[in-house]
Amino acid sequence: MNTKPDFSSTLEELDAGVLLNKISRAAADVALGVVTHGKKGKVVITLDLDRIGESSQVNVSHKISYIKPTLRGKASEEDTTVTPMYINPHGHMSVSPDVQIDLFKTNEENA
Repeated sequence: MNTKPDFSSTLEELDAGVLLNKISRAAADVALGVVTHGKKGKVVITLDLDRIGESSQVNVSHKISYIKPTLRGKASEEDTTVTPMYINPHGHMSVSPDVQIDLFKTNEENA
């Protein structure tokens, strides 16, 4: 088993897989504004992690904010959502807990 955390798979799970689409759309809108109007733009992605009680879970608050140049100034937008994630012993974050149950044991042994 690979014990090195893979953050790209974590990004794919945030906001039920929609976060990466939001980032792509924001980056494309800003890039288009930059080349159309010749001014700087900005896309900012912020992740805040907060432990859920005494569990091995965290709430990941993910915020995308961007500033897109326009003809007479700029347009900005911000989107914030939260995804609860499990943290396994190696630091991997996932929406599913990393728990294996032995399917070949009897019910008394699994209890």
